[in-house]
Amino acid sequence: MMPIGTLAKQSGVHIETIRYYERVGVLPKALRAANGRRIYGQQDVRRLAFIRHARDLGFELASVRALLALQETPELSCKSASDLASAQLLAVESRLSRLNVLRDELKRMVRSCKNGRVMDCRVIDALSTMV
Repeated sequence: MMPIGTLAKQSGVHIETIRYYERVGVLPKALRAANGRRIYGQQDVRRLAFIRHARDLGFELASVRALLALQETPELSCKSASDLASAQLLAVESRLSRLNVLRDELKRMVRSCKNGRVMDCRVIDALSTMV
């Protein structure tokens, strides 16, 4: 068993985030030591690693919750997990597309700037123009 600080170090998740995950129910409430402090086990490290990896991939907490529920019933079909991952992939591809448009616009602004005076600055001008 370990205190929350050790869990945070082993999992790479901040203490406040661990407390938040407990409050929203993606991490079970911790056991309490005689002094009232939270104590955790290796299963909590594994669960937090799972949550962290899913969050790093951009999954919302609702999806993480669903994936955790699936993980707890290994005999079920993994179609739901695949559907969640497919939806996340579409969201990532959409964001990438929007970021590419933003990159192209920023490149255009930078290329058009002559690095003269602010009153002639194409970057400032482009940002001031109503779309």
